[in-house]
Formats: sequence, structure tokens, C-alpha cells
Amino acid sequence: MKKLTHKTMEDFAKSCGVSRPTLSKYFDDPTSVKPATRALIEAALRASDYQPNLYARNLNRKRTRNVGILVPALTDPFYAEMVNRLELRLRDEGYWPIVFSSHGLPELEVEAVSTMLSLKVAGAIAAPLGQKSDPRAFEKLTQNVPLVYFDTYIEGNTPFIGNNNYQSVATIVEYLCRSGEAPVYLDIPHVNHNSPERLASYIATMEASGQEPVVIKTIAAYTWDFERVGYEQMDAMLKAKKLSFKTLLCANDRLAFGVMAAAFAHRLKVGRKKGDDLRIAAHDDHPLSRYTCPPLTTMAQDFASMTANSVDTLLTLLGDTGAPARTIAGKVSLDGTLVMRQSA
Repeated sequence: MKKLTHKTMEDFAKSCGVSRPTLSKYFDDPTSVKPATRALIEAALRASDYQPNLYARNLNRKRTRNVGILVPALTDPFYAEMVNRLELRLRDEGYWPIVFSSHGLPELEVEAVSTMLSLKVAGAIAAPLGQKSDPRAFEKLTQNVPLVYFDTYIEGNTPFIGNNNYQSVATIVEYLCRSGEAPVYLDIPHVNHNSPERLASYIATMEASGQEPVVIKTIAAYTWDFERVGYEQMDAMLKAKKLSFKTLLCANDRLAFGVMAAAFAHRLKVGRKKGDDLRIAAHDDHPLSRYTCPPLTTMAQDFASMTANSVDTLLTLLGDTGAPARTIAGKVSLDGTLVMRQSA
């Protein structure tokens, strides 16, 4: 049977036999109208091709139910996993997530912030680029809507939920020292606060244990292409026969992916068994880390707690009556968990 056609909300409201304000109230929150009225509207929707213009309705509101999510790169498994979790949690809370990626480019990050403001988002959860971010763009955002940072942050008083890099790197360094040769540290471009914090923790933990820290500085300038950096740097060291260590701790998992690929290309055996050439460990526990060959020993960031804390903090800032009661803290640092696999 051909569905009825309604061009405007007024037409559809008349067809339903309800007032336009009641219909608008239903589209805002179906549970806010009487069960009988809701059943009437939903029956009319099934018989009609009418779709409310949510974009136009949101622009006419002072505050929408949209929440912006901003990350440096959706191709990064860490950010892809966090976006997935944040989207699902926000939807459960009755908000509509809108995802933006800056693709590692400062100008696209500024554009994304500007777009969020033009869409009148209710709030935002962001992992900024960090060192290349324009603080003025985020300052303007915080002046207009509640904002929560995760993973990394821009200096200021905006709430931040992230990993405790000092604890997590110390934990994996201590494990590697206990279980074999002390690790050499392979650094990455310092794109945000995480990189220098992890490096500082490695140095401090090695010195505290009476070991000499050995840092291999990255050969790359600013880039988010960590797999390529890891491969090229490891490949260069192996070609130059400068591999004077048996244990390597990479600043993050993506760097380790490239390192492991280069080691394989040079016929090195990675692992902690007797006869293996090299132990490799890293940080983050990206979703792909368990599927490398061999599976990667790493420090797992607490995805679940990072998601829950980020959303709960934003809901509290929004004054959402359904939000869990919580005290807004400036910075929340979550401890990591050691995941021992076959690579180290």
C-alpha cells in the first residue's frame, strides 16, 4: 500500500490528530508524551513517508542533542575504538554523536571546531592534535559549549580524561627488566603530551632500578604515520648493523607494528622464547595488537573507564538529570594494565 505523503510537520500533526507542539515534544523525547498519544503518532509514522527535518529543528534550538567527537585520525585503531565506544554510550544517553577527524592537520582541526559551533552542538568530547593545535579555536569552543578532552589536552582548566603514562610505562619497564635484558626505548615524534610523558617515565624508571636508559630518538619530524616511522627506522638500523640490543620498548603500538614488520623482513625472530633474536614491547593495546605475529606485549589503556569518565563528565557539565552524580576534576589519569603476549 502506498504511504501517505506529508510535506510539513503541521500537515503530519493534523493527520495524526495531535497538536504541533505535542508532535514536537514527541520528536524531542517519545517518552515525554502519553502512551496513547505516542502509539497514535507511531502508527501514523508507519503509514506515512514523513521524516522530520532534525537538522532544521536543531538549528532553531538554543541547544541541540548533538555532541561533537573530534579525533586526530579515524585510521588510528585507538581512536577508532574510542569513537565506537563514545558513539554507542552517547546514543544510549539520548544524544546524537557527530564525528570529526582532523587527519593530523591543524587547519582541519580548526575547521572541525568551527563546524561544531555552527551545528550548535550541546557539547563536545575531543582528543586534540596537541602540539600543533590552535588553542584559540578550543578556547572559543569552551566559551560556547561544555568540552571534555580525552587522551591528550590543550593547557587550561578544561576537564581531561587520559592514561597515567608515568604508571603504565614504569610498569612495563619493570616487567621487561625482571624478565630479561633491560629495554632500549624507541621514541616517536612528540605530537602531544603523551610522548614526552612516556619518555620521561622510561628514563626515571630505568634510573631508579639502577639501569642506564638508552633512548633511540626518532628520525622523523611531525607526523602521525607511526607505522612507517617504525619500519624505516628499524630497517635503517638493521641495514647499518647497529642493532646492539635484545629488548626494545616502543613508544606506542603503531610504532611497534612497523618495527616488527622490518624485523621480519630481515629474518629476525621476535619473541621471548630461547633462540629468539629480539623482544619487542609497546604501549596502548590497540585492537590489532593481539593479531600481530607474534602477538604484541603491551600496556593496555582502560578504554571502558576512559569512555565512561568522558561521557559522565560531559553529561554533568550539561546538567543532564540522568547523569551519574560526579565531581568534576581537572584531570583524571587512568592506570594501564600489563598485557603479556609472545613478543616480549
